[in-house]
Amino acid sequence: MTMNINAEKITRVLLALILVIFGLNKFFNFLPMPPMPEAAQGFMGALIETGYLMLFVAIIEIISGIFLLLNRYSTLMLILIFPVLLNAFLFHLFLDLKGIGGALLTISLNIFLIVRSFDKYKILLSKS
Repeated sequence: MTMNINAEKITRVLLALILVIFGLNKFFNFLPMPPMPEAAQGFMGALIETGYLMLFVAIIEIISGIFLLLNRYSTLMLILIFPVLLNAFLFHLFLDLKGIGGALLTISLNIFLIVRSFDKYKILLSKS
């Protein structure tokens, strides 16, 4: 039992740190972006040119990461961040396969935590 709790805590903290670091990086660019294929560059360029989407993604990452670190509203944060992580995974799967490692790690951590706390989501899936 203690090992399961520790695995969940380590997974939650790891995911939280990744989210906060990469969210902050969208503002401060302390981690340079690796070279990407042309199609991936075009897609990222379009997202950045919207003027709001990457800002929104960064804010969602930072807020989710902070709440996961604090272990507050974790159930909600895992669902909130899932579409962002899924999009990152699909982006790398279809446009930049060489960079898929980090996206695969984060979506796996997210899915692991969702599965581990699935009892909390049952009410969303039940009929009223």
